[in-house]
Amino acid sequence: MRRSDGPEYHNAISAWAQGITGKGQTIAIVDTGIDIDSPEFAGRILAESRDVASVARGVNAVDDHGTNVALVAAGALDGLGAVGIAYEANILVLRADDPGSCTETDSDGSLAGCTFTNNAIARGIEEATRANARVINLSLGGGTPNQRLLNAIRAAADAGIVVIVAAGNDGGSTDPGIDPSNPDPFALGALSQGNGAVIVVGSVSDSGQASDFSNLAGDSGEFYLMARGERICCTYENGEIKITERDGQRFVSLFSGTSFAAPQVAGAVALLAQAFPNLTGQQIVEILLTTARDAGDPGIDRIYGRGIMDLTNAFAPQGATRMPGAQGTLSLADDVAIASAPMGNALSSASLPSIMLDKYDRAYVYQLASRARAANQEALLENASRTGLRQVALGGAGLSMAFTLDQRGQMNGDNPLAPLRLSQAESDAARVLAARVALKISPDTKLGIAFADGPEGLAVQLQGRDRPAFMLARGAAGELGFTHRDQQSAALRRDVGPFGVTMTASRGEAMTGAARTAQDIIGSHREGFGFTRFGVAADRRFGALGVTLGADWLREDRTVLGAYLHDSFGGRGADSVFLDGTAALDLGAGWRLGAEGRIGMTRALSGDRIAAGSTFHSSSFAFDASKRGVLQGSDRLGFRLSSPMRVSSGGLNFDLPVAYDYASESAVFELRRVSLTPDGRELMGELAWSGYLLDGTLAASVFYRSEPNHMRYAADDTGLLVRWSRGF
Repeated sequence: MRRSDGPEYHNAISAWAQGITGKGQTIAIVDTGIDIDSPEFAGRILAESRDVASVARGVNAVDDHGTNVALVAAGALDGLGAVGIAYEANILVLRADDPGSCTETDSDGSLAGCTFTNNAIARGIEEATRANARVINLSLGGGTPNQRLLNAIRAAADAGIVVIVAAGNDGGSTDPGIDPSNPDPFALGALSQGNGAVIVVGSVSDSGQASDFSNLAGDSGEFYLMARGERICCTYENGEIKITERDGQRFVSLFSGTSFAAPQVAGAVALLAQAFPNLTGQQIVEILLTTARDAGDPGIDRIYGRGIMDLTNAFAPQGATRMPGAQGTLSLADDVAIASAPMGNALSSASLPSIMLDKYDRAYVYQLASRARAANQEALLENASRTGLRQVALGGAGLSMAFTLDQRGQMNGDNPLAPLRLSQAESDAARVLAARVALKISPDTKLGIAFADGPEGLAVQLQGRDRPAFMLARGAAGELGFTHRDQQSAALRRDVGPFGVTMTASRGEAMTGAARTAQDIIGSHREGFGFTRFGVAADRRFGALGVTLGADWLREDRTVLGAYLHDSFGGRGADSVFLDGTAALDLGAGWRLGAEGRIGMTRALSGDRIAAGSTFHSSSFAFDASKRGVLQGSDRLGFRLSSPMRVSSGGLNFDLPVAYDYASESAVFELRRVSLTPDGRELMGELAWSGYLLDGTLAASVFYRSEPNHMRYAADDTGLLVRWSRGF
């Protein structure tokens, strides 16, 4: 048995799944009355229902037209028969047929002999307006409305009531006085007084084709909508579906007409009004029209008007969306957060429901974490094997310089002997990507400055520490843990008795862990947000043992330990403090053991949706052993085991809207805690050898990385890298 021709076709079932059934809303049906004994309307026919054409009759119908209209709009979901779009809505029955004009038998549900006067219809609309109906259904017409009827329609529209009018059934007419390419005169008259709150409804079949009998949009396409009005199930008899037996087969009777397309839309109005009580009648009309499925020619056309009603689209957020209490908009297609590598997948696996408002201030529950992303896995081999780069170092005891040159222009055919000139082409041939200069400015003081290089390298150079040159596994001291681009840095070291004290400062950019996706983003480049850091470290040797202890302060302008949060959160950056420790033991005969560790505490600066107490801790470590002079006098073989920076505890507090009160138009906020500790821990082992071969430097490395980016179920990463280079 087909019991939901309209609801299924127009996607009302998706609204039902959210508990939206029309409950508490009133659909006024100005028609031929209703079968008051039908169980499909039990308990939902309002006491204000009345006959507006005669004082001697009640609302109990003689024919079944008004009953079928009511079934399409609000037939009950009771397992007994047909189901309406708004199956729990209240029904205000306003019987308006002329006394004695209707016949008692009319199996196809057409109006047959029923007639209506303008004044009776006007009284029905006036009664509906007084009763504060949410929508008025007019599945009748044919004649041009008189002034009283026009005034009644205008008053209803001005009161915020939506008026739904059937387009007419003149589609097959050959009468030269009838124009089926436009809605009938009654619908056109109603539309003229609609003030944006009237919809004219035509009929389509179950395949989406305009019904042959339906009047079309014509010049009124802007406020014309199509709905299912062809072969609708089913007619009733004595409160039950009428079943006819013929030749041993059982049949039900279907009905068709724009009269039954209109209540599909009237039921939809009731659903929207229940779900979003803040909407005005004009807004409901606008939503239904602008979210219709396009049919016929693209856009508004003369046949389908706006198209076919689609409640899935109508219930979806429209226009710019935003979080209550937040600045700016937050598109549902925007990345809400991009974690940095130390956080793994913690943000994307969190539960972070919030309320979002669309352009109509309709509230939706949105899972913010669904648009949170983990950082991309770092391409270790690709970065380490990059070609076209050359490192140059020169100097002596008092002054040393180091440069990283980009020679990829030479590889593409540029002049390899290009002199220094102020032209873009020649300067690209040997572009300095990074530079470092260290000089001794007094017997106990050294100064270093760097361009596009970090302060940790400067500090190691000034301290005179020996660090094994692993190609892939990084140490722990001084590492930020997230992808960043250093800009300028400086370091100053001074001997103080048996200690050396090094102070560092730098500026740089934290790069998002992945290219951000948003409506206002064009391209696929990572964005950079500024940071500043200052550090101080003390080093001392105890015979064969060298020890360094240090502290760093990191101020991020916009990010939180490299993580990006959408502007809607009102993030103000973060402060981090790190403590570093390194130890290196010279065992003699070229053997060296080393260890590095870093612990940090980060505090996101509170404001807007980021609440106080957003603090978390992080740590990293590295252990290595190396041997010089294995195969050659100055070659080196080393092994390092390391774990990069990882959040070990704590997280962020978000003050998020979790409910919305339409009466006060305000949100209810709650504190939501999101742990930033990832579910895995990355461990990396690297075995590396470097030496000389064929007047060049040969380096080889094999590595194994488990749980990359601290993701428990990420595939392990292994590789072999061999690199040969030759200096100038």
